[in-house]
Amino acid sequence: MSLKKFLVQKEYHCIKLKKTATNHFEIKAKINGKKGRFILDTGASNSCVGFDEIKKFNLITEVSEHKAAGAGTTEIDTHISKKNKIQIGDYTLKKVHLVLLDLSHINMALAKQNTNPVNGIIGADILEKGKAVIDYGKKKLYLLK
Repeated sequence: MSLKKFLVQKEYHCIKLKKTATNHFEIKAKINGKKGRFILDTGASNSCVGFDEIKKFNLITEVSEHKAAGAGTTEIDTHISKKNKIQIGDYTLKKVHLVLLDLSHINMALAKQNTNPVNGIIGADILEKGKAVIDYGKKKLYLLK
């Protein structure tokens, strides 16, 4: 039995992943009904959206006392947006908290590789809630209903 067949029988949703020139997986998702492009990052503890995407995704934000840190960066100012709806394929989560931060350094790195910019990052928080399974060989993400 294939992994896909097994997981679909367990009521998982199957979502296509696209590998970028930078060897990241890109995923399409909707936040509050608006489409976006995101990097799938299992090492990111929280899902994030760029500050410049607040209007696009109809986010209500507040300043956060927490500072973000990433590869090569520390002490990044953040805001938080609560109670958002995220849809990835047929998988939907409500009341999702998103971290907002400056993603320009990520998009500049992607541009150097002739890869289109992203709106944000889908992180481990969403993957954990969806009991995610990633099939790297088939470039598929499975999230439990």
